[in-house]
Amino acid sequence: MRTPVRRRRPASAPSSRPRRPRIAPGILTAAAIASATALTAGCSHDTPARPAAAAARVHAGTAPQLVAAPAGWSLVATAKGTIPRFATPGSAQDGTVPGRWYGSPSALPVIGQQPGWFRVRLVSRPNGSTAWVRAADVTITATPYRIVVSLAAEHLRLYRLGKQIMNAAAGVGTKQDPTPAGQYFVAMFEQSPSAGYGPFILVTSAHSDAISDWEGSGDAVIGIHGPLGQSSLIGTSGAALSHGCIRLQLPDLALLRQVPVGTPITITA
Repeated sequence: MRTPVRRRRPASAPSSRPRRPRIAPGILTAAAIASATALTAGCSHDTPARPAAAAARVHAGTAPQLVAAPAGWSLVATAKGTIPRFATPGSAQDGTVPGRWYGSPSALPVIGQQPGWFRVRLVSRPNGSTAWVRAADVTITATPYRIVVSLAAEHLRLYRLGKQIMNAAAGVGTKQDPTPAGQYFVAMFEQSPSAGYGPFILVTSAHSDAISDWEGSGDAVIGIHGPLGQSSLIGTSGAALSHGCIRLQLPDLALLRQVPVGTPITITA
């Protein structure tokens, strides 16, 4: 496959409706998420995949007290439409959190809280972006799952209620196009553009640090999907072979379908 062109959109480029991007193995483009046929890291369903397991609802998000997650669970804040965001609780509004991201509800991990406020991770660039949102603007649920990807070990581990339930070999990014380490989350599930990607694409909130604009699509979002014909290379030990996305054997990928959106993902170097 030819080397992807790395280029950034001009800062003055006008905003527009997401374009239909080209499919490129190992990278999810932001525009691709808007259309199943345009995804770069997808699945094989004929209809868009939907989360199979809903997160448990633990709080309506309107009470002033702090919310404690049950043991082994992580809190998730789902925006009630497009809502204001703040750098610190009670400060001036510094932007908005969209109610939906390419058609999927904004379900964001909670990483901190004060009475009446939640600090959440964001799906937008740059990687690691966070914001404070008002408790009244979100609904709080919880997920018992957590995903951990070790780039050094080339393995993905899935945890439920703190217990490991899967340890799978993974295809990760190459040195040229590495999978970015950091703290992310499950942003949405989408339909695959071909069977090689597996039954679905798990779209993460991570963005490639090496590729800013995949073939003019406007972004390069990291996804978790099938092996794209490289099952033998991934084997049981893993391999560095993608443009940043994480590739799994199909039986391992299928186990991730139970994971709700908003579930935390840790990618370690």
